[in-house]
Amino acid sequence: MSELRSRRPGLTSFGLGGKELEEAGLERIVRAEDVAHMGITEVIRHIPYIYGEYRRLVAAIKKRRPDVAILIDFPDVNLRLARELKKLGVPVIYFVSPQLWAWKRRRLRWVQQRVDRMMVIFPFEEKFYRARGVDAVFVGHPLAELPRPTVSRGDYAAAHGLDPARQWIALLPGSRWKEITANLEAMIELAHQLSSGFEFLLPVAATIDRQKLESYIAGPDEWWPAKPESDLKRLHFHLVPDARDALHHARASVVASGTATVQAAVIGNPFVVVYRVSPVTFRLAKHLVHYPPEIWPPAQTDADGNLPIAMVNLIARRRIVPELLQDRFTAKDVADALAPLLADTPSASR
Repeated sequence: MSELRSRRPGLTSFGLGGKELEEAGLERIVRAEDVAHMGITEVIRHIPYIYGEYRRLVAAIKKRRPDVAILIDFPDVNLRLARELKKLGVPVIYFVSPQLWAWKRRRLRWVQQRVDRMMVIFPFEEKFYRARGVDAVFVGHPLAELPRPTVSRGDYAAAHGLDPARQWIALLPGSRWKEITANLEAMIELAHQLSSGFEFLLPVAATIDRQKLESYIAGPDEWWPAKPESDLKRLHFHLVPDARDALHHARASVVASGTATVQAAVIGNPFVVVYRVSPVTFRLAKHLVHYPPEIWPPAQTDADGNLPIAMVNLIARRRIVPELLQDRFTAKDVADALAPLLADTPSASR
């Protein structure tokens, strides 16, 4: 939005967005924070309000007839909104593609019918869409444009009470509480196994309550009776505010599958990808997720018959980072996968 306004000073814009878009000049018809509900029961409870806000947005579009619409991610809403825009003859640009190349491919026809230009952030997505008649262009990933962290190791250690003489391992269990409860326990167990000689950096996402996280790390009394703050010290855990700084200074990291894997790759931190969901969800995903041949050869699965889920492996079209999913995600297996990354080995530098 800032770039558009710098190029066209008279530009006006309206729509759905967060506070940062509003600060950049967007007139907010719908506030993103009012409709960003997660979880089945949460969404169901708020459906009347969400649908009311959606209709208000559509009414504003019909009244004001914009020259162009830019839709960003959020496919459950935006692919339907694209239909309304198409009816009105408003050109539709879509930025950050839904992962139709992995699943829900039936939605591809909606993109073909309703989207004039798809702006994608992964190079293989351009090939995928162009092969299927969609005008797509690879515009680069926003994370790749961010400057590298500049804080020195000494200053970072002083700011967070770290020992510069130890190796630091970053632990990134996810940015949603459901991911924390699924992924962090094995990471805590890993810290128990490796605590001698290591310190652990745990970035706290803005979406996570820090105090709640501290209590979760301390765990129930039968785990290890201690106050949260003393347990953090005993485990050499350091809760830090910024994932990029942590990845920049960590020797290696354990990263839950998601955007953080791209962050780690861009910064150049060697890492292990982990993830755990409910057994039912995992079985469904394994059945539903299929990649077209131009993204990943269907026969190339791991020993458990799993396709890769880490974006960096899909971009590279080969497994450059280890993935430990579901039952394979144990403290012991993570420690084994981390070992070559903590030493000066080809695995750490590839």
